Amino acid sequence: MKAWNTKDILQVTRQFLESDEFGNKNNIDLLREVLNFHEWKYYVKNDPLIADAEYDRLFQLLKNIESAYPELIIPESPTQRVGNALRKDFPVVEHSLPMLSLDNSYNEADLYDWSKRVHALCQTDDVEYVVEPKLDGSSIALIYENDLFLRAATRGNGIQGEAISENARVIHSIPLKAGFSVSNISKVEIRGEIVIAKDTFKAFNHERMEQGLPIMANPRNAAAGALRMINPEDVARRGLTAIVYQLGMAIDKHGHSLLGSEILSHAQALQVLESAGFKTTFPELKVCNSINEVLHIIHEWDSKREHFPFETDGMVIKVNQFDQQKKCGKTAHHPRWAMAFKFKAKQATTRLIDVEYQVGRTGTINPVAKLEPVALAGVTISSVSLFNEDLIKEKKLMIGDMVLVERAGEVIPYIVKPVLETRTGLEKPIIFPTQCPSCGSVLFRSNGEAAWRCINATCPAQTIEKLKHFVSKNAMDIDGLGEKMIARLYHLNLLKQIPDIYTLDFDAISRLEGYGEKSAGKLKMAIEASKHQALYRLIFAMGIRFVGQQTAKTIAKSISNLKDLYKLTDEDLMQLNDVGHKVASSIVDFMATPSNQMLIETLESLGININSDSSLTITNLPLAGKTFLFTGSLQSLTRSKASEMLEQLGARVMNSVTNKLDYLIVGKSPGSKLAKAQAISSIKIMDEQEFLKFTKDL
Repeated sequence: MKAWNTKDILQVTRQFLESDEFGNKNNIDLLREVLNFHEWKYYVKNDPLIADAEYDRLFQLLKNIESAYPELIIPESPTQRVGNALRKDFPVVEHSLPMLSLDNSYNEADLYDWSKRVHALCQTDDVEYVVEPKLDGSSIALIYENDLFLRAATRGNGIQGEAISENARVIHSIPLKAGFSVSNISKVEIRGEIVIAKDTFKAFNHERMEQGLPIMANPRNAAAGALRMINPEDVARRGLTAIVYQLGMAIDKHGHSLLGSEILSHAQALQVLESAGFKTTFPELKVCNSINEVLHIIHEWDSKREHFPFETDGMVIKVNQFDQQKKCGKTAHHPRWAMAFKFKAKQATTRLIDVEYQVGRTGTINPVAKLEPVALAGVTISSVSLFNEDLIKEKKLMIGDMVLVERAGEVIPYIVKPVLETRTGLEKPIIFPTQCPSCGSVLFRSNGEAAWRCINATCPAQTIEKLKHFVSKNAMDIDGLGEKMIARLYHLNLLKQIPDIYTLDFDAISRLEGYGEKSAGKLKMAIEASKHQALYRLIFAMGIRFVGQQTAKTIAKSISNLKDLYKLTDEDLMQLNDVGHKVASSIVDFMATPSNQMLIETLESLGININSDSSLTITNLPLAGKTFLFTGSLQSLTRSKASEMLEQLGARVMNSVTNKLDYLIVGKSPGSKLAKAQAISSIKIMDEQEFLKFTKDL
């Protein structure tokens, strides 16, 4: 990464943004440098200097120049991250050096024994150790030559891996051009981990649940699966991050190794990688002079790992100096100079006592395991999703089994496996239903899908789920129509379909037990208020398959009226960000269905807003490019309302504290986010009253 002065880079950035004459083919190399710098600040340093919309304008400018002068396109250009071709296979390649596994232990005594062996092999008591988090992702090897990205490969069997270069190119924390030459390095192989941030993974799973898809079990599986996706554009949407942790090979232009000569230690090697433009484990790395210091660091991390943005399953301890690593040597399976200390897994065993089958709003039949309640990672678990029939068969689960349950961080718990050794012969097979548990219709399973579905459009369970989704907080946000109330009104024949919400008999509701005129009046006001919700909320509320909240926002910004979607084709929709072929086809099919068209017409006649306010662009809004985060409970408005208010002002609401956060809004009983934000001087912290005054004064 070129050493830019911040003032200079911003000045050049403004020239590209403000001067049409400056953005020409003569300055194309400078424009690429500017884009590379801002990508590094955003994806590696988590400290962006410009708004997303401004970056998009710079990127589009480069695309325009390269389109006009295709002879100027180079492989390391920021525009060349996503490959055009779909691969059907991943060729096997050989690693420059074997990617060995690490010896590991859960026992502190093993660390003392390992340290004694290290001292004996090095023939000295003067050994320096480094300790860093063990990232729970998918291993990768990267090769660069003359500063340019050459190849990426999976770990494979340690000797050979699959070449996944096209997929690696779309991961923005993997630079296409890295500054190795300043360290006299001509060719290098780097080891790292592909991970997904906890917040990104949580949002990803939430989106899958909204789309009626099974959630991913953990970030590691999601990352590993993404690396082998056929289409690089699908990989890009997964939100992967590459964090490098080892310099496996570094050769100068004469073919001489620099490890142990010019680069003397692991800590120094990570500094080289950091300065070359990579996201590394160096900020978390600690250098220790004894194994007691190492254990102190491990205990610290065990208590704070929940607050680390990525999943960790332990700590890695290495001999720091390369000459001592060489003395320690390696076995056929692992290096003797490194060891992994694994944290205790968040697992528990309990009994699977039954399986219930729930019907989702898209007709998906969702099996749910009912467990004997068990305490796990601070919560009591009694129900766990089994996702689909294939997973039940794959894990060979039976009713009555003792099962191993795992919960990592805030991820939904899942069953790892049955404990086969405890079976008594009294266990019963799990028989997946062939008929809908709600309406009795025969279930249907499409080719290529894991889910069984009820395709009866009048299925009571589906109807109730659709109503619940329509009124939910992220959709039309109708307070007073909770799950129990919807089910109650449905069974009383007061609410049978979505338009009925806007023609409810409030006199009848006021006479219900536990209700009254005041409660009925509040519900009426909430329903009336929902008629004026933003268009994206209505699009999301209609429950179009594969269309989550973010996609709904993207669609709403691209149209002036909901009926505009009648005219759009798959190809039109695929021009939008985050809309692929599957999502586009789903939207087109939904809009072409007569019953859905009738629903839209009916909602419009009832006074529901179907128009989009696209008169303001985000760059014109007062909080354009600013980021906010909430912690604690707000007293005068809900978080959903506060977030929507900020988005209407151009701001982006984040899920976690990072260096790119601008404002933290603190409500009642704030959580750990407050302490983390106080440690970052650039974050402005406001209480609720300050926040309300701040937004009012804009």
